[in-house]
Formats: sequence, C-alpha cells, structure tokens
Amino acid sequence: MQPESSGRTAERSSAESEAPAAGLQAASATGTGVRLRALWRLLVVVRTFLPLAIAWWRDRRRYLLFGGRRDVSDEQRRERAEYLLSAFVSLGPTFIKLGQLLSTRPDVLPRAYVDVLSRLQDRVPPDPWTEVEPLLEGEIGDVESVFDSFDREPISGASLGQVYTANLDGQRVAVKVLRPGIRRRVEADIRVLSVLVPVLARFAPRSQQFTLENLTEEFAASIRREMDYELEAQTLERIAENFADDPKIRLPEVEHEYLTDRVLVMEYVDGIKITDLDALEREGIDRSTVVERLEDAYIRMIAEHGLFHADPHPGNLAVQPDGTIVFYDFGMAGRLDDRTREQLFEFYVAVAEDDVDRMIDAFVAMGALDPNADRQLMTEAFGLVLDSYRGEDISQYQVAELFEQFQGTMQEMPIRLPQNLALVVRVSSVLEGVCRTLDPEFDFISVVREYVAERATETATTERVREELRSRAVDLERSVRRLPGQVDAALDREERGALGISMDIESDDDVFGRLARQVVFGSATAAAVVATAGLYGVGNGTWAAIGGGTALVLGALTKRAFATDGPRRDVQAGTTMAQRSLRGRKQGDSERQRGR
Repeated sequence: MQPESSGRTAERSSAESEAPAAGLQAASATGTGVRLRALWRLLVVVRTFLPLAIAWWRDRRRYLLFGGRRDVSDEQRRERAEYLLSAFVSLGPTFIKLGQLLSTRPDVLPRAYVDVLSRLQDRVPPDPWTEVEPLLEGEIGDVESVFDSFDREPISGASLGQVYTANLDGQRVAVKVLRPGIRRRVEADIRVLSVLVPVLARFAPRSQQFTLENLTEEFAASIRREMDYELEAQTLERIAENFADDPKIRLPEVEHEYLTDRVLVMEYVDGIKITDLDALEREGIDRSTVVERLEDAYIRMIAEHGLFHADPHPGNLAVQPDGTIVFYDFGMAGRLDDRTREQLFEFYVAVAEDDVDRMIDAFVAMGALDPNADRQLMTEAFGLVLDSYRGEDISQYQVAELFEQFQGTMQEMPIRLPQNLALVVRVSSVLEGVCRTLDPEFDFISVVREYVAERATETATTERVREELRSRAVDLERSVRRLPGQVDAALDREERGALGISMDIESDDDVFGRLARQVVFGSATAAAVVATAGLYGVGNGTWAAIGGGTALVLGALTKRAFATDGPRRDVQAGTTMAQRSLRGRKQGDSERQRGR
C-alpha cells in the first residue's frame, strides 16, 4: 500500500502545481451513467430556474413577445436573489459551488444578487458512514487495521467532502474523504451548465457574453481541482514551505503513506476559532497582533509567493494560545503569475502612498478594469475605499450610490474579471470581515505601509537598479496605456462640439526631424549611463566598460543632434480648430468657422 500511494503522489510533477488545469480531465467521470444523469439533471435545473428566467425575460419584454421594459424595484431584485439562493441550495453541491463563484463576480451579477449569494455556506448534511466506509477502505485499506481508533461522526461536512478525526500511530489526525459518487454528480451538472450557459449568453448583453461563455470552463477547472486531494496536499505543502521561517504560521503535515486523490490524511492541529472572541480573551491573546499577522501573511502569499489560501472564512482559521495562526482546508487556492504579482505590489505601494491614480493603473494593467472606464468615477470609488481603510466614517448613502454607478459600469463595459483576481477580491472581502470582527479599529493601510517599507529595505543594490529601470518602463507603459482613452475622450468632446484647440508653431527647417533625433539620442544616452552605473555597481567591469563606450558614442551623437548648422528661417504657422463635428460637418462649414 505504501509504495503504491507514494507512486501516485510522485507522478504529479511540480509543473502541475504551476498549471493546475493540466490533466484535470483524467479526474473527471465519464460514461453512459453520466450522460443519463445529465439529461435528468437538465430537466430538473430547467424546471427550477424557469420562473426566474420568465421574470427576467419579462423585464425586457413586458408581455414576453412584445412590449417595453419593466421597471424592477430593489425589493423585487432582492426577492429574486433569495429565490436564486434557494435554487442553488436545492440543486446540491455543484450549484452551491457555482453560487459561491458568482458571489465573487460583480461583472456577472447585479449588486443585490452578489450580496445575497455571499451568504452561501459550503455546509451540507454529511453522507452516512455506511456509504463512506467502502470508499475509504477501497482507497487506503481496512479502517480498523490502519487506524488505532476512528471517530465515525464527521467534524465537518462540506459539499464535496467531509472530515473525520482518528488516531494514527499514537497521533491525532484529520481524515478528509471525498463524498461517494460526487464526481459523477459534478460531471453531470457541468454538462448541464455547458448546455444552458451558452443559451443564456445569447440573450445576455454583449458586454457580458464573453464572461458567460468562459464561466463554465473556469468553474469546471476550479471544482475539479477541489476534488483532487493529491493536488490539495501539494498546495498545502508548498504554502507550508513558503512560511517555513515563520514560527507564527502553522499548517498541518500530510501523511503521504495514506494520500490518494480521494483521501487526505493529515496532522490534526488544534486551535481556537479565530472569531471566538471570548476564548481568545480567556487565553490573553492580543487580537490586534493576530489581525496584523493574518493580513501580513495574506499579503505575502498574494504579492510574493503567488500561491494563496483562497477560503479564509472563520471555520478555516484558528489561533493557538501563543498567537500562532493555523490554516485549514486548501482545496480552494489561488495562483498568480509574476506579472500579476508585480502589479499587485504596485497596488499595495499605491495604497501605502494614497496614490489613487496609481491604484487604478495597477487594476488596468491586471485586466481587472477596462482602460476606457470612467476615470473620474473610478477615482471616487477608489478614494472611498481608501477612506474606509483609514477607518473614516463613510456615508452609507454615498457608498450605495457610488456602488450602483460602478456596478452598472462593470456590466456595460466589455471586460472580464480574471478568475485569479476574482479570488483575490473574494479573499480580501472575507478577510476584511474577519479582521473587523477581531479589531474594529484595525488599520489595513498601516499594515500595507509596513510591508512596503520592509520590502524596500530588503532590496539590494542590483535590485534597486532593476527597480529604477522597471519603474521608468512602467511609467512609460502607463502613459501609453492612458493615451487611447484620452484620445477617445478628446474625440468624443470634438463630436459634441466642446473641443477648441489653438496652436501657434514656430519652426526651424526640419525642426521635427531635429527634435526627434535629439529625443532619441538623448534618451539612449541616458539609458546607457544608467546601465553602465548599474553594471559598475554590481562589479561587472567588462560589461561596464562596454556600456561606458556605448554611452560615449551616443553622447557624441547627441551633441551633434543639438548642434545648429545652416541659416535659420522662422516659420509662423497658425491653426485653429473649434466646434467641429467628426460625423458629417461639410468642408464649407469648417471654412466658414475658421474664417469666423
């Protein structure tokens, strides 16, 4: 048994943890049974959602086939959201998970639905032991022989699996078991969604069609990862390695001898539920310190490690008497590439510096915000977020009004919130609630500032040179990224007749060519000087000499570009553009207006 389970674990390469979607089809159930169940589930799902679908269609066509739009009140939206919540619960584990995913997607559902679905709890009644025991014994052997003792009452029952406690070789362990038959049920439901979601997308606004078309694929990959306990064990151990030098972060150790893709046996780590304030008080635990430690851990996971625990609800977090934080349940994890982590760090720097423009630019760079978004509206929204982080009193009416504007903008623009960033948003939201429970006066910005300052002091000379060059590149990229939106705004003002431009240009002969040469050679010379200084600073003499020679050559060319030769001739050019439309104003109108 031991060689077999070890072989199964070894078969998963580290590359799979970097690209967890690879090989997921191998974990999916197929066959005639799945197809028949899918057909039956399709009928059940259609019957469940039909009343809601008719109501939504009547919002667009009052009498289904004709008539104008109906006005829908906030109360009606909330009632429908409650109905949707009940429908997801009644349809079982797959749809509970789908509801949880949708609660993190403000680019898919209106605010009322997001608020209601955020109450979805991944807790369902456990399967009876008589159904679980055969699966467990088929995976790791006879329960009585493997374990010293086994408690047959689960301590936790989630939608995909349930957790038991046992004693193994004198040590208390937690045994996580996948629910019997859950993969067939999930695969059948995924087939149903793959049929229904494209139909829904055809009737959705164009701005949301792309999002909906990719939703099923994202969801399928996510839920299959959660049903793979070997992958969960890899995630747990990688996060544990990342915090190996931090004694105040604790993760359970995996018992590899009994690890399969359906069973995960790990060390049982006890602790106080993180929101049990009375118990924390009795142990004399400083809640403010716990909050700072928790936030710092998540910032590091997200901005440095690129692999983070993505389900930080109170049931998955505990605190030991010495203040050590314990993490449980790694089925839901987020993964971020290097570029996204860099942009998230940019976001944290912007938060530390109260730089709203930089925050918006970071969101645009990550693909979380359309470059053509209403920048003034976004500035107000991000400013409000900063105020709330500072602990300032915010008008609820102001928040509601701004959120409604932002929500509408999200659904009208052709953007899609990436799944990895949706998980970051979810983590931030859930974590905020946990931290406010522990410490109502908690200041998130102070933690971010401390983290950013610490990162800055850890940076070596070489890294500082790289950061300086990268910062300049980011500034250039930011300016280029803003340009299309600014041009579009200017053209829009021109169409409305609100743009007036007056230019007086004094030019030498070939002034623009000369200016271009000056800019190009000057920039190249400056870059060569910076590169030479950096190479010299890190002790690379050969390349520093080459860089210095290049800088001298470019400097000579720059001096020549700035030299004046030949007679100067002043040319006065006057151009006036005012109140002209790009969509149909005739040339005669333009000439009369210039003459005027």
